[in-house]
Amino acid sequence: MAQNSAHKGFGKLILFGEHFVVYKVPALVAAVSDFTDCTVEIGEGSGLETVDNRPAVPGYKVEKKDEQDEATKLVLKHLGVDIEKQRVVVTFGGNLCAVSGIGASAASCVALARAAGERIGRPLSNEEANAAGYEGEKGYHGTPSGIDNTAATYGGILRFQRTDGDPIFDTKRLPVGTHIVYASTGITASTTKVVGDVRQKREADPAWFEALLGKYTALVGKAEVALEAGNWPVLGGL
Repeated sequence: MAQNSAHKGFGKLILFGEHFVVYKVPALVAAVSDFTDCTVEIGEGSGLETVDNRPAVPGYKVEKKDEQDEATKLVLKHLGVDIEKQRVVVTFGGNLCAVSGIGASAASCVALARAAGERIGRPLSNEEANAAGYEGEKGYHGTPSGIDNTAATYGGILRFQRTDGDPIFDTKRLPVGTHIVYASTGITASTTKVVGDVRQKREADPAWFEALLGKYTALVGKAEVALEAGNWPVLGGL
């Protein structure tokens, strides 16, 4: 089966709120135009085979293999696909380069959800694809914030905030278009480890962290105003 670009998830860049978003304050995220796409084949037998044709920095796919396998199983389980009773072949592709920081895991989870949903005769809405992508992200991040899979699902520029219930997010419409240049170090990092490091600093000095969080909250408010106005010099200066 040829790959279908309709079964895709976008990459992302968090503009403001990397790691702060975990603590229920607003973040601004931009989906990128590059995406991961996916096809799913289901047949007789049992087991899971993953064919990963995504471009990637050296070592990324090897280091993330166990997490990717777990994420794939979580998405399929969420959609009721039983790999103990069916043989499932998942093929990833697209033009999003798999690298830490670009939301490659969420993009693949959302793309998988869309492809699997259609394969079982249940095409997913954006809301359903987002929920399935969130379940998959648990394979990579334990307790994900939800920002990556939301950007991967909806695209565009979003204001995102975790709550005690469902997250709140809305799409930002810019007065003028713009381009973002991003670069990668090529280093494959563990989001779970970094989030844990931030948590340790917060627990070690709560007063310092709360003061820092307050400064960030004021900063992201200014950033949102600048973003909506298309004031790139001010936004860049923040």
